[in-house]
Amino acid sequence: MKHHLAVLALALGIGAAQAQTPSTATPPTSAPPLQVREIGSLHVGGRVRALDGMPVREMVPSPGAPPIRVDPNGEFMVEGMYAQYVKLAAPRARQPLLLWHGGGLTGVTWETTPDGRPGWQMYFLRQGHDVYVSDAVERGRAGWARFPEIFAGEPVFRTMGEGWGLFRVGPQEGWSRDPARRKAFPDTLFPVAAWDAFARQSVPRWSTTDSQIQAAYNDYVEKVCPCVIVVHSQGGNFAFNAALAAPGKVRAVIAIEPSGTPSAMTDASPLKDVPHLIVWGDHFGDSPFWQRIRGNVERWAGAIRDAGGTADILDLPAEGVRGNSHMLMMDRNSDEVAARIQGWMERRGLMR
Repeated sequence: MKHHLAVLALALGIGAAQAQTPSTATPPTSAPPLQVREIGSLHVGGRVRALDGMPVREMVPSPGAPPIRVDPNGEFMVEGMYAQYVKLAAPRARQPLLLWHGGGLTGVTWETTPDGRPGWQMYFLRQGHDVYVSDAVERGRAGWARFPEIFAGEPVFRTMGEGWGLFRVGPQEGWSRDPARRKAFPDTLFPVAAWDAFARQSVPRWSTTDSQIQAAYNDYVEKVCPCVIVVHSQGGNFAFNAALAAPGKVRAVIAIEPSGTPSAMTDASPLKDVPHLIVWGDHFGDSPFWQRIRGNVERWAGAIRDAGGTADILDLPAEGVRGNSHMLMMDRNSDEVAARIQGWMERRGLMR
């Protein structure tokens, strides 16, 4: 029994002290044990793709094993995606919450912060949501396909220092391989001592697979929704388009610093009954790149409003919260930001 509780606790990100039996544990008063009904996962989307005319070769599959013949000709299941879910015994939310990651990242974004605090997966579970955390096509447990035969082009890899300026932790020239020489913005809320831990989460991505990713996300929505989507960065455009494709299935979209939108010619009227919330962090004045993105996103929000819908903006610095990076779910005030999002969902009637 003790082992079962420990395994369940680790799956949910609960600390070791909380994983003990009631006779030996003293659970913190602020964090009662979660009552979980089910933990599971699924793969969804994708297609079968056949290859032929490829050379056959031999390889040794593991040290000491005899060589085997590797024939890459045949059918492959490709372009699917992965999701893990945790369902509560008595959820308070009316629909499950789907957490979608950004570019060069995976669902790990939502699980545990780089400095070891519980992530938004746990926060929203504690608020009463069933929570799904996914890996998009080509990321994490979704798997790859051959390239360039199936995925056109080649993967793009992010260096350790690229995100320092891109994610507005500090000026790009403040990056150094030596942690003692790195210069962050003085008010940054990103846990800079954990930057190397965050860099371990980086995975390759393609710049040529948007249509495949969108198709898988659309299949995902059809399979598990009605739902509320919380999306980050590159994922923003996928969530906006998924809501356009299935407005009856998406109850709300909460976009954390989305980096893309549908085209300016897109009709936003299907979204008039799908409330949107867009959340911005700080230091946009230090990034012309993000200023341009923000302008495009807020034009899309205006299009939703012009079509009779709701597109609210949560501008944290305008509300007196300074220093948030692009990675708001990892910043030291991540629970405070999540609480504001939770409050918005409460006001929109998404909770029982």
